[in-house]
Amino acid sequence: MTDLTFAPGRNCWRHARADRFSLIIDAQDYFVALRRAMIEARDQVLMIGWDFDFEIEMLPGQSDAGGLAPDGLPNRVGPFLEALVDRAPRLDIYLLKWSGGVLIAPARIIPGLRVKWLSPGQIHLGFDGRHPVGACHHQKIVVVDDSLAFCGGIDVTDGRWDTRDHRPGDPCRALKSGEIAQPWHDAAAMFDGPAVRVTADLARARWLRATDEDLPAPLADTRDMWPAEVEPDLRDVEIALSRTEPPTGDAPAVVEIETMYLDAIASARRSIYLESQYFSAPGIADAIAARLAEPDGPDVVVINPRAAQGAVEDLAMHVPRSRILREMSRRDPHRRFRILYPVNAASEPIYVHAKLMIVDDTMLRVGSSNLNRRSMGFDSEADVTLIAANDEHRAAIRRIRASLLAEHMGRDPDRVARAIERRGLVGAVRALNHMTHRRLRRVPRRREGFWGRWLADTHIFDPRYHPDADGRSGVTGRHLMIGAGVLALGAGLITWRRRTRGGARTRAESHTPPRDPGRDHDGR
Repeated sequence: MTDLTFAPGRNCWRHARADRFSLIIDAQDYFVALRRAMIEARDQVLMIGWDFDFEIEMLPGQSDAGGLAPDGLPNRVGPFLEALVDRAPRLDIYLLKWSGGVLIAPARIIPGLRVKWLSPGQIHLGFDGRHPVGACHHQKIVVVDDSLAFCGGIDVTDGRWDTRDHRPGDPCRALKSGEIAQPWHDAAAMFDGPAVRVTADLARARWLRATDEDLPAPLADTRDMWPAEVEPDLRDVEIALSRTEPPTGDAPAVVEIETMYLDAIASARRSIYLESQYFSAPGIADAIAARLAEPDGPDVVVINPRAAQGAVEDLAMHVPRSRILREMSRRDPHRRFRILYPVNAASEPIYVHAKLMIVDDTMLRVGSSNLNRRSMGFDSEADVTLIAANDEHRAAIRRIRASLLAEHMGRDPDRVARAIERRGLVGAVRALNHMTHRRLRRVPRRREGFWGRWLADTHIFDPRYHPDADGRSGVTGRHLMIGAGVLALGAGLITWRRRTRGGARTRAESHTPPRDPGRDHDGR
């Protein structure tokens, strides 16, 4: 079995039973399930995310001439939400996104403001800026009528949609710019049962913290909203909700997610499988290295992206990763550690955005937290973890792990499962990861250079909260956003006034009598 247990207040916030649980892999299936659940909503939809893009299609390539999806409703997110509330007079939809996302996230600010100010009153858009300067609201949660919940790493925004095939040049991955987005791998959990109410309570608490509005729970009783076409991976399983939250004026930082990671690593007997956008959390790396040094410790396989999406981010996040990997190679005497990135059939790197962990066949965790410093102790994060209670649960976890590796290596999941059973996790990857177009490759190590060394040493883009920042807790990202808004408004007014004066001057000049050519230039 496992020594891992749920300890509320330590490695989780609360835990409860999920009647059914499925891991949804990649955004094509996620958007289908999310859309169908929201169509059934009657009272309340809570959407807590890093970003929402109201212009993207949820089902790319499936719109008719009028922009409708096969279900008869608008395909684009914004019109889809408006159609939902038109159909359901009691329905309220609450969307909470990170305030900083209006500046750096894929969604543009104008469509968001249109939703906030011009959409029906049943659609409520809030911006979460109640966090220390530099921190980010990063949770990704959806709860429908307190009956069905989603929690994971998938944002409803541009550039996230992809299939498990990650086809080269897939036109359905087209961005609003027309460019084809890079292949994208992601994951989220879907579950029902009493665990949904725990998730809903967290979502409503986030809304209250960000907007000072206390949302009531739906009046209607919970009901069966599970999509008929989705076969649950597990049934009757206990799941825990863990958080990372920065400190507030009256509460310390919450590090339940980091504690859950450390407890899970300590509990591993045979294998640890991780997928993450980054690998730059020193505490997690040290815990893994300690297990690698043991003569009978677990195999560890980490799936990462090859590179970040921007040059600065790549230096800031992957120079520290390279430092950790050099240290890891010195602390891995039994060669049981691998960090790899996937490629598609055209050898294009697939961007790994999933945040999940599987320990042996006993534990599965998925959520929004990355293996970096800020996810462990600065940003707001939400993860769900389940612990197998019987043979059926353990078999399901083995199938999920095999399915993920099969996707990355272009193999049959049953063959992957048999190889893991015979050879162990690292041995199975070594044996099967060849002679296919889809495969895993070794993550390269970055040369540091001046800027890379400076970014890595300062942790300017990957900070962790430190107690000496208590004095700054009164200034939040919200204050900065308000200040930026005031400056932008002021700049807009100045520009408008200049244009108005310029227009008035032009009109006045157009009515000036023509100059007498017989006079000097000074009028004499």
